[in-house]
Amino acid sequence: MTSDDRTSEVGHPRTGDDPGLTGRAGRMAGWAARTGWSLGRRLPGARAAERGLRSLERLAFTELRRRLDDVDDPYHVALTQASAGGELGGAGQEPGVAVVPAVEPLRAAMAELLGRSVELGRERAREYLYAVILRQLTPDEARILAALSAGGSFPLLDVVERGGLGGAGRPVVRHASTVGTAAGVSLPDHVPVYVSRLITFGLAEAGAESAELAAQYDILRTDEVVRRAEGMARRAKLARGTLRISPFGLRFWQACDPAGPHPA
Repeated sequence: MTSDDRTSEVGHPRTGDDPGLTGRAGRMAGWAARTGWSLGRRLPGARAAERGLRSLERLAFTELRRRLDDVDDPYHVALTQASAGGELGGAGQEPGVAVVPAVEPLRAAMAELLGRSVELGRERAREYLYAVILRQLTPDEARILAALSAGGSFPLLDVVERGGLGGAGRPVVRHASTVGTAAGVSLPDHVPVYVSRLITFGLAEAGAESAELAAQYDILRTDEVVRRAEGMARRAKLARGTLRISPFGLRFWQACDPAGPHPA
């Protein structure tokens, strides 16, 4: 039985069978998050309405989790199958059938991926890729990606310790940025890590210094992360750059945006 044929624990179709459900719940959850209910709380019956919206928000995240669960970890699948299959060469093994030994889960995981590559079509392969990336994002990274999705650029600063005789210095902090403040992240000290991960995933890209962001570079220099890094370096050098969403990151966001599909 394939993941498309399976049903959820409560007997409802998987999200792949009802693509509108996640979209509708996601749009409602996104609207609730953006409004913040600052006005609604002052109206009669607002508390009950808020509880209803929170339920829809939980539904959106539940449906998202079910969809992500369809993308099984091939390594986990290989280990599970190896554990269930018993020792190599045991009873029930068909003669002439090549079996990856249970002691080689990495090879079994690769075989699992290669097998899936034969079955997946273009759209399903894209969805698989997006889901694998989405499962690795932290909530703060999702907020940063949402901020970048508007299309603007944010300042980047690398704090580098100058090397001797003009050589390349040791980087103390890479990818400090004001995008964390704009996104309202929970862990501002971890913004350089978040940005580095988004760049590694291909969702964001670093560019050259922008003269239009001169004032924001000055603001970024007062950031606690940057100041602490400058204090750690013997002779600090600041390298300026810009941060923006990548073309792939934009396609990824359009596919995952809780507000719903974007017009063509």
